[in-house]
Amino acid sequence: GAVLMKQKVADAMSAGDHGSTFAGGPLVCAAANYVFDTVSAPAFLSEVQRKGDALQTKLRAKLEGIPGVVEVRGRGLLVGVQLDRPAGPVCESMRTESNVLAITAGAGDVLRLVPPLIISDAEIDTAVDAVAKAVTATA
Repeated sequence: GAVLMKQKVADAMSAGDHGSTFAGGPLVCAAANYVFDTVSAPAFLSEVQRKGDALQTKLRAKLEGIPGVVEVRGRGLLVGVQLDRPAGPVCESMRTESNVLAITAGAGDVLRLVPPLIISDAEIDTAVDAVAKAVTATA
């Protein structure tokens, strides 16, 4: 990376003084500790697992019988929908038609869903509907 500064500031710096914007500062450490404590709490992890199970169950139900769907798989909220064709057009359709973002994975035939850990049940339903609509539209 590079950094720009006035000569007066550069004269006060030595090699290695500016390794990172936040590296190890008290604010960043406090925020990291808070996030770690939050995401490692058993109740939080249980809720993430519940949401992941709900996402996969709803996807399987909604995609059943739609041509081109090979399988729905995942762990927690990291979910893949394997297709018998490239998943890129499905991602594009989801983005343009439903404002839902997804990416491809694997050999390009897997639709990868990686929602935030705080996704709501209503947002899961929106994502499932978007996937079904896009898979159907691009068949």
